[in-house]
Amino acid sequence: MPSVFKPWDASRAREVVRRHKNNPILTGADFPGDITWVFNSGVINHDGRIIMVCRVEDAALNAYLWIADSDDGVRFTPRPAPVEVPHDDPDYAEYAARTYFDPRVTRLDDAFYICVAAHSRHTCRLALFRTADFDRFEWLGCISEPDNRNGVLFPEKIGGAYARLDRPNVSRLGEGDLWISFSPDLIHWGRSRCVLRRDDFRWAWHKIGGGAVPVRTDEGWLTIFHGVRTQCAYHYVYQAGVCLLDLDDPAKVVAKAERAILVPKMDYELTGQTPSVVFPTAAIPGPDGSLRIYYGAADSVQCLAEADINELIAVCKNE
Repeated sequence: MPSVFKPWDASRAREVVRRHKNNPILTGADFPGDITWVFNSGVINHDGRIIMVCRVEDAALNAYLWIADSDDGVRFTPRPAPVEVPHDDPDYAEYAARTYFDPRVTRLDDAFYICVAAHSRHTCRLALFRTADFDRFEWLGCISEPDNRNGVLFPEKIGGAYARLDRPNVSRLGEGDLWISFSPDLIHWGRSRCVLRRDDFRWAWHKIGGGAVPVRTDEGWLTIFHGVRTQCAYHYVYQAGVCLLDLDDPAKVVAKAERAILVPKMDYELTGQTPSVVFPTAAIPGPDGSLRIYYGAADSVQCLAEADINELIAVCKNE
């Protein structure tokens, strides 16, 4: 944990992220069949609709990717069946078929890319799907070395290369920092650099990793990330933070908020499959400067919070 303590500042008391009154906006009960949980889902705009790429589980703990559609970004309707995946592909069967975690959705050129953490009998690796319409999905394979997760693609090339935030684990206890890697083709990655360390924050000393797809602003890439601390006997508490990364070299942190901007305190965040979790996975900017932050709560339900982009930038720069 960082050793530097700063006195309480009354000017920071106001919350800059506000939960939506309809939370949770999507639950397992909204899906067909015996789906029990929905959590940590990617969200994106497409043809005037809001598409949520959900990660759900049934009563046998089988995991699925499942699309839900919305006209307003608040009320979502799941489709009749989950996404079809290539179970007959040997590479998929060996390295990805056991379960998925934390889909993030990024538009690049004319396609949408869904980056997931694919867990197999070996380890966890990042994997990639591509779609043009959210009806047909192409499996592109694994795109990271073993024991890596929380992959988030930037929405444009930087310096002629694709860029990705991720969180490689460094021990059997799962500690990890936020890193960035670059690629010429979205498949082969390298030039990795550490962006944020978990000991940069008093509230995230166990691990820190990617959250929402970064949002381009004049001040830098506005990046909502997650951080984890342990409470008592390895009870994990997941929170959300915000930083600004340099537009031309996003391995450089321009500014970062010292405090977490969203902490678990509502019943649906404190109680569930994994207690005390808010886990950001998408940030959708509005034309009025607003930002909708989608997040999973307690590994059980999907939620929504709202903020003002300029306020988030100010929090980063003032702290």
